[in-house]
This record gives sequence, structure tokens and C-alpha cells, in this order.
Amino acid sequence: MAMQRIFVANKLDPDGEIALDTAQAHYLLNVLRLSEGAEVLTFDGTSGEWRAKIVKARKSACTIRLMEKVREQTAPTGIHYAFAPLKQARLDYMVQKAVEMGASLLQPVITQHTAVPRLGADRMKANAIEAAEQCGVLTLPEIKAPVKFAAFLQAFDKDRALVFCDERAEVASPLDALSALSGRKVTALIGPEGGFSENERADLLSRSFVCPISLGPRIMRADTAAVAVLALLNVTVGDWRR
Repeated sequence: MAMQRIFVANKLDPDGEIALDTAQAHYLLNVLRLSEGAEVLTFDGTSGEWRAKIVKARKSACTIRLMEKVREQTAPTGIHYAFAPLKQARLDYMVQKAVEMGASLLQPVITQHTAVPRLGADRMKANAIEAAEQCGVLTLPEIKAPVKFAAFLQAFDKDRALVFCDERAEVASPLDALSALSGRKVTALIGPEGGFSENERADLLSRSFVCPISLGPRIMRADTAAVAVLALLNVTVGDWRR
């Protein structure tokens, strides 16, 4: 059976023992029924991945000691993901998939048709950690506070390209549209289930840093579009090219 992976919020200390939080201790000791001497893999998002041993196990208290580093830390990708918040179940899925696909920053954007103007930052973080633990990811994305559409565009880093998923994009092939972005850092932008308003679309298309792309002839739900656009970006400007 593969070793359990756990994220530790505090920086890993190779020379000391690390007390896990109550939820992690409960999961390892009472759900997985691990005991003293069992080994796990652990990471903190900055120090690589370490093989660790459980050295103390007391009901809901668990302490581990690092044994050896098994993977060096990976650098964050240059891919950011901006999105209109969705209803909870679909938002959970989208956050998990964005982490699996290597997004290094998650930015909620409140658009005119956004149906869920508020979202739980703690729940987003928990979903990001769960996805990282399950999929071997070492770098957790930065999760930004929600921002309104106009403010998002106003503050956007003009050195980046903003890839806007537009059903009416003039270039039919997304690969052709993205070919000009080689070597640039990019942010993908997905709208709400109702799509961007006409004014928002016009505003996006008027910006020199925006690259509109089509996602093909089929209409996708926002959480499906997230996976599609991040896959395209990994192929064209991300680390799938290596």
C-alpha cells in the first residue's frame, strides 16, 4: 500500500519532532489505524517531501520525526487561475482539479452573472491541501481574496497574458491562439455558469494583454472548462513541454 501523504502547516524541522494537528492525528491513528513506528510522507509546501516515522501515538495526539528527504521541492508554475465562484460542490471540484493541474495561484473574480458572491476561504484551502496530498503535489497554490471584475482587470499584471475562454473567439483552434504566448507567464480566466456579460466581454477584448481562446464546439460547464484550459496551458506554456 502506498504511504500516506500529509501536509504540515509549519515548516518542517529535520532535527526535531513535529506534533500533528488533532484532525491529522485522528485520521492517522483512528481511521488508518497507524501506530508508533509506521511511516508517512510529509511536506510543507517549501521544503520538499520527507519520509517520516510516527514516534508518539496517544489517542488524538501524534508526533512524527523526519527520516530522509525523498523529493526536492518543486518550483511553482507560472500558471494562475482566475474564476467566477461556483456553488459549493462544483467549486470544491474545481479547486481540487486546478491544484492537480498545477495552478500556482487561485483568484476568485466576482462578475455580473456570478451567482455565489461569497465563498469560504478555509474550505478552499482545505480542498487544495487534500488535492495536493492525494496527487503528489508539493507546492500549494496561493489563494487570493475575491475581487470584483473591474478591479481585477485594473490591477492585472500587464507582463502576464490573460487567457480568456471565449465561446465566440475568432481563432477556432486554441493551440493556434496560444502559440504566441510561448515563454510568457499566463493567467486563465473562466466566467460563471451564465457567462460574461456583453460589457465584460467587450472590456476583455479591448485589453492588449488578453488572449481569447475557444474551447471547441461544445459548451462546457465552468468546472469542466477549468480542466480543459489548464490542460491546454500546460501543453503550450507549462511544464508538460519538458
